[in-house]
Amino acid sequence: MYRYIFFAFLILGCSSTEEKKIGETREGLPDAESWNATITLTNKGAKRAVIKSGHLEKYQQRQYILLDQNVDADFYNNQEIYTSNLKSDIAEIDEAKDFLIAMGNVIVVSDSGVTLFTDTLSWNNVDEKIFTDDSVIFITEQSDTLYGVGFKSDLELNNWEILKPTGVFGEE
Repeated sequence: MYRYIFFAFLILGCSSTEEKKIGETREGLPDAESWNATITLTNKGAKRAVIKSGHLEKYQQRQYILLDQNVDADFYNNQEIYTSNLKSDIAEIDEAKDFLIAMGNVIVVSDSGVTLFTDTLSWNNVDEKIFTDDSVIFITEQSDTLYGVGFKSDLELNNWEILKPTGVFGEE
């Protein structure tokens, strides 16, 4: 009988020692998360944007940040003087390219009072330009409302262009 117990023990002892991993992996999940987050983006050491969001996810390997709740960004010029504010539902930041894309109910208001409405807006921090291929509504300092598709400008909304204007209306 002891022989059978020894044989059974020997068989069990020779079974695979490789452990099976059970449970969730971190693959696809953010490396860091923050709620009511504030981040500062710079260009050549100068503050260019201070961005607040209700929720932030950072993906280190992809050099990617997702801001997915009530994005509110203040932008600054080369001298770190406030120039404009952007609000959107969400935004994505490509840290490697120094590039931001705001999406959903995007509104940009310059310090001079010029206002831009669109669905998406890209900001290239290196070139210091904003642009979109979507429909835009642009309200000038004189309260003229311009409509079109496609837009590009400097961040201050001083030197802007509507690529395909669809109408111009003025209010007196």
